[in-house]
Amino acid sequence: MSVNVRIPTILRTYTGGQAEVSAEGATLSEVLADLEKNHTGIGARVLDDSGKLRRFVNVYVNDDDVRFEQGLETPTPDGASVSIIPAVAGGC
Repeated sequence: MSVNVRIPTILRTYTGGQAEVSAEGATLSEVLADLEKNHTGIGARVLDDSGKLRRFVNVYVNDDDVRFEQGLETPTPDGASVSIIPAVAGGC
């Protein structure tokens, strides 16, 4: 299943500057593995050492936060949109 993955600015160095790339997979886990295969290094920025989503990275499949769905096993149907959004913190 082919999905469209939106890449945040901070991770575009792994995609040659592309804001959107396509990836294959029936679940988010498979999509992230395909993304890593084609854009080496991006996986370590999204997943921690134990293979779970990093605490401060939000991922959405078709506008649904995967933390409230099935996590890495969230289905990614053909044509789905996956958004990787790093949390922003800071202030005065």
